[in-house]
Amino acid sequence: MRFEYGLDLRKFVAPEFIFGVGARRLAGQYAKNFGASRVLVVTDEGVLQTGIVDDIIDSLNKFGIQYSVFSNVSINPKAHEVMEGASTYKNESCHAIIAIGGGSPMDCAKGIGIVASNQRHILDFEGVDNVQTPIPPLVCIPTTSGSSADVSQFAIITDTDNLVKIAIVSKTVVPDVALIDPETLLTMSPHLTACTCIDALCHAIEAYVSNASSPVTDLHALEAIRYLSQSIPLVMKDPNDIEVRAKTMYGSLQAGMAFSNAILGAVHAMAHSLGGYLNLPHGECNAILLQHVIDYNFDAVPERYADIAHAMGINISNMEMDEIKDKLIACIANLRLVIGLNRNLAELGVNQETIKFLAQNALSDPCMQTNPKQASLTDIEGIYEKAL
Repeated sequence: MRFEYGLDLRKFVAPEFIFGVGARRLAGQYAKNFGASRVLVVTDEGVLQTGIVDDIIDSLNKFGIQYSVFSNVSINPKAHEVMEGASTYKNESCHAIIAIGGGSPMDCAKGIGIVASNQRHILDFEGVDNVQTPIPPLVCIPTTSGSSADVSQFAIITDTDNLVKIAIVSKTVVPDVALIDPETLLTMSPHLTACTCIDALCHAIEAYVSNASSPVTDLHALEAIRYLSQSIPLVMKDPNDIEVRAKTMYGSLQAGMAFSNAILGAVHAMAHSLGGYLNLPHGECNAILLQHVIDYNFDAVPERYADIAHAMGINISNMEMDEIKDKLIACIANLRLVIGLNRNLAELGVNQETIKFLAQNALSDPCMQTNPKQASLTDIEGIYEKAL
């Protein structure tokens, strides 16, 4: 850890959070604490089918909180879905928002809150610190161990007209409370588990090498890397082991607090571009790109990547940096095989003709600003090509 970072000004934001089995059942209590008499419950159809939302509604009923449910949220939430949700929030005279699900419902809920408070189209808020008016009280209940939207100052929304994802980064979208309940993970499919867990690992790795990292974010990032590296293979073998599930969720929480404050890098910038263009699972995009971005970035911060390799359980004693790089990339590649995310970009529909479009969008993504190595358009095109 480079303590000279401790001499620079740094800001760290995080919500109140409750971690543990049964945390989701506190939703009604928190809605009451926020003075809400009617809330908008934002989720998606997949989560509705699990029965988890029923637990939340029971909690709201217990405290006499009325509610409306908005579930028209798709993978990679779309701008028009946010605007529809904001209209529902207004028409139903809601006072607060409860988001239940993975990154898509939580990001959509953040967008709904932004529009409800600021009365403008969601796409107007792209970038950093562009949300002027705080959003309504927001409770997030994650059902995956990946996005960390429940603790972050990010909202990622898809602009379907331009086939691109926009990133909204603002402390106003940090939830008021996150109710983090490992029991909700037991409904996840193997593919969703793999995608979300690798997303969390990418969060931690990119936060640790970010040029906006600090001693505080480093602690969270390395802790996340240690927990996720150990628990991801285990959870794929036994998805019903609640203790292992809790470890992946704890790792995701730690990664979220790291990247929310240190931001991310080229992996996420390029994955956002892919997801916006082809509507692909975000975690799988990250899985494909991670080893290639490490290969590109390594010489900019080799000591940082050596720390990551050590945290992942690689014995780096007496190794030269080139060998550490090879071992780390091989470890990432092997993890992809173990969890079944072994497709390349060509198999997902990317071809040489689309790479320039993808690279241009990635270059303008806010996450690229904190990548440890300044990348050109040609550099980004080259990384995409290696991932084909």
